Amino acid sequence: MPVTEVGTSDDLLTELSDWVRIETPTTDAAAVNRLMDIAEAGLAGAGAAISRIPGHDGFGDTVIARIATSRTGGDDRPILVAGHLDTVWSHGTIERMPYVVDGARAHGPGIYDMKAGSFLAFHVVRSILRQRVATPRPIVLLLTPDEEVGSPTTRLLIEREAARAALVLIPEPAGPGGACVTARKGVGRFVMRVAGRGSHAGGAFEDGASAVVELSHQIIGLHRMVDTERGITLNTAPVWGGSRPNVIAPDAGCEIDLRVASAEDGETMQARLLGLTAKTPGCRVTVEGGMNRPPYSETPAISALYARAQDIARQVGLALPKQQRGGGSDGNFAAALGVPTLDGLGCPGAGAHASHEHILWQELAPRAALLAGLLETLGGD
Repeated sequence: MPVTEVGTSDDLLTELSDWVRIETPTTDAAAVNRLMDIAEAGLAGAGAAISRIPGHDGFGDTVIARIATSRTGGDDRPILVAGHLDTVWSHGTIERMPYVVDGARAHGPGIYDMKAGSFLAFHVVRSILRQRVATPRPIVLLLTPDEEVGSPTTRLLIEREAARAALVLIPEPAGPGGACVTARKGVGRFVMRVAGRGSHAGGAFEDGASAVVELSHQIIGLHRMVDTERGITLNTAPVWGGSRPNVIAPDAGCEIDLRVASAEDGETMQARLLGLTAKTPGCRVTVEGGMNRPPYSETPAISALYARAQDIARQVGLALPKQQRGGGSDGNFAAALGVPTLDGLGCPGAGAHASHEHILWQELAPRAALLAGLLETLGGD
């Protein structure tokens, strides 16, 4: 059992509810920074050494809290715990999708993905500091503002901290049955644009070259690239094109989401997408983008880390199954560097990015105890 007293699920939910009521859409830096302020103050007040890195390109700041170890000599690489405070939900969502507790479920925008997990990391690190619990390794807690759009301004920072770490823990939402994550697909994001030739749809139909028709051919072609047995999927959305029903569309386009299970498939699919050409005379196709997150594969080191986590989970009354997940996270960046990474350590629930988003709030204390146990024992061999 962990030494750190993490409190009750009721107490944790009370404080978490304050985080949920502060809306933090990724695109509003000031809003995200309001929650960063609260996290920074709580960690600094407990004695963490804080670095705050100003945001740029329209995104919020990043907070890094460092906690020293009392161990002397030997391997002093830290455990990195990385979470994000931004959500996919726009301002005003809290009015139509309010924070509410309904039996075992606590609902609210961003509560599952991933304010509960980031709060648990914050709470456990703060508790370790307040209670002066010794840990075998230093701890670095990284809170970022832009994960929900692919971490464009924080990827290099995440990779820098991960490369210095002995292992990485990611408190993204737990899966069914409280499952943690030992592998994720790689993610690619692309934009396809089609240039056609506009003309009058009645008086000069044959003079036109419809970008919408060409885009339709391309989307069907993209769908044919899907290979679920190999773990390759593509999705096109949103889609746009044309202006009026009596105008042959001079332009059209779509965004493309690519998921792959291996780095090799990522390279192959990226080359195929960037090399697409038009099938309709008079049209031109261009594709921009690339792989955004590398695949995160379960290695022997990750399997060993998972086995250690299972042992600790049993001590606090959790089963901790594992799963491979199609969605990406900042754990992809760490795992791709070869650093043992365990993801999905947040709170169980469901409805990420959906109107029924919720956590199973009575799991908050056991999940906090699991995280505390990991920080107290990993690296202590």
